[in-house]
Amino acid sequence: MSRKRQRLALVLIGLLFVGGAVGFSLMALNEELDVFRSPTQLVENGFPEGKRFRVGGLVEDGSIEKEGIITRFRVTDGVNAIEVSYNKILPDLFRHCQGVIALGELDGGGRFVAHEVLAKHDENYMPPEIAATMQGPGNCEGKMQMSSAKAVN
Repeated sequence: MSRKRQRLALVLIGLLFVGGAVGFSLMALNEELDVFRSPTQLVENGFPEGKRFRVGGLVEDGSIEKEGIITRFRVTDGVNAIEVSYNKILPDLFRHCQGVIALGELDGGGRFVAHEVLAKHDENYMPPEIAATMQGPGNCEGKMQMSSAKAVN
């Protein structure tokens, strides 16, 4: 085998290893990517069962139910709501009409089973992505309008 062919073979093997490393990296990143959905997007478009994603909005007024360690509540964007079930300790800021983002997946009954619940820390600010999904009046109407106005500024 000539030196030219040896060099070509080494370059091709190197490209193969680099391509494989990039491919494995992209697969690992894809598994860790969590998509955000609002309750309205879930009602209109659905989402596959067992696939992890984030849902966000406000905790619907009067929807928090505790049954032992399991807490059930509804997250609303002012138009639609989705029931969430969580079996760990909730954040201190968690309460009615509070903005939350939950990470988890849908079960067979259409209920969102959360693995993690995050409560927003300031009642005067809401991320623009969530504020854009808060469209209509709801039980927490004053908070939604105030939060949406802050997100626009």
